[in-house]
Amino acid sequence: MMAAGRLSFSNITALAPMVRVGTLPMRLLALDYGADVVYCEELIDIKMAKCQRVVNEVLHTVDFVAPDERVMFRTCEREKDRVVFQMGTADPDRALTVARLVEKDVAAVDVNMGCPKEYSTKGGMGAALLSDPDKIEAILRKLVTGVSIPVTCKIRILPSLEETIRLVQRIEKTGVTAVAVHGRLKEERPRHPLHCDYIQAVAQAVSIPIIANGGSLDLVKTNADIEEFRRATGASSVMLARAAMWNASVFVSQGPLPVERVMEEYLRYAIRYDNNAFNTKYCLCQMLRDKVESPLGKQLQAAQTNAEISEAYGLQEFYQQTQEQLRTRRDTLQSSSQPDRPVMDGDVTTMAVKFERREYPPQITPKMFLLEWSRKEKVEQPLYEMVQRSQDRGFQSTVTVAGKKYRSSLWEKSKKFAEQAAAVVCLRVLGIPEGRLGEEESGLVCKRKRDGKTNGTAEQERSKKRHLSTENQQETETSKTPAVANGDRCKAETTPEQL
Repeated sequence: MMAAGRLSFSNITALAPMVRVGTLPMRLLALDYGADVVYCEELIDIKMAKCQRVVNEVLHTVDFVAPDERVMFRTCEREKDRVVFQMGTADPDRALTVARLVEKDVAAVDVNMGCPKEYSTKGGMGAALLSDPDKIEAILRKLVTGVSIPVTCKIRILPSLEETIRLVQRIEKTGVTAVAVHGRLKEERPRHPLHCDYIQAVAQAVSIPIIANGGSLDLVKTNADIEEFRRATGASSVMLARAAMWNASVFVSQGPLPVERVMEEYLRYAIRYDNNAFNTKYCLCQMLRDKVESPLGKQLQAAQTNAEISEAYGLQEFYQQTQEQLRTRRDTLQSSSQPDRPVMDGDVTTMAVKFERREYPPQITPKMFLLEWSRKEKVEQPLYEMVQRSQDRGFQSTVTVAGKKYRSSLWEKSKKFAEQAAAVVCLRVLGIPEGRLGEEESGLVCKRKRDGKTNGTAEQERSKKRHLSTENQQETETSKTPAVANGDRCKAETTPEQL
């Protein structure tokens, strides 16, 4: 499996990359059942490049989190030496950025060059790369020379055997460790026969491992069929997609397990690792197959959360116990963590602070409190300087107050959050209230709120006078014409822009 600390692709059986399926629970389940290597679902480089690497101490995972807080990729120590990160890319530089972002947490990086679906081919990714060998070579060379882990790719066959062999030979020269070959043209689908002869010819034409793919259903139904598929294609290794999706115990050498047991074990992993409920439901529906309209299938389809899915499978107690364990772990981590201490970085005072909007009342922010404090102390208004790093487009702000600089050592997803984090650092170092929920009244009421109170009182008095005037007018008028409401003439006074 491992050659000099690097993942080997010779004589292995792998879980193929599958969108919505190849998340952490399915990968761990496949490893439990005997898979040697597991691929994650294809993840697009543009989205991954914006992610931040976060160590999740509650789940014991490493998460790559998008600016919108969505976890794009989650992995853990259990699979670190076995998981291959597959990306969709059409740009060498962007591919390298993503590969470097994940290379310490995965065993290898793979480039998808075979998916024929529109979500993959748009932008020149996936199977679209097959018509651009120069770009294929540029991407792979950039990755091979730029990262310390193995680089592989997954392709489909070309219209002629000669073209396919030439392409794979050119790919081999880039220095990749292995090539997975799906034995169908990009226009063909699972209902079309697999071209085992193409895979066999490619395997004979190169010296690197070739991984045969596409044999589910017709050629591989049980574990005993895997070796036969390997011999039929002449490949070094085998990669399974649909056969594993339907029943991941296809990797068990002693024979398949009942799908009911497989579903339960999968769901336990999904609960344990807080898997996205949509992905969880999708995978379970794929395992149900023709029973998706059964009472269980209908209950599953109606479920919207992992809690509801757990109820469908009778795992409510396990779900509740797991949630309690995670809550306890979260509380313990929070209580044991030491308060952040200021650290000098040159002439800047820094602290590891993240701005959490939910910790503050609506329309109240640390920047407001810092501004009010500077006015009260008759010092110059806070001055913010912003920087952005290219790796993930994160932002970091430095605020200058009374001639001293303050900054959070953490990067934020937006300019506004970066400025708020800098303000929090300044306020905490100076020992000034920052306006958090539950904080005692400080007297540092933001100007907007203060103006709002004043304007509100004045407006109430004006409204009362208008109301009395209207009543008097109605009493003296002899005409039966209804009085015209004058509320639309009362214009709300403008308030300062929220900081």
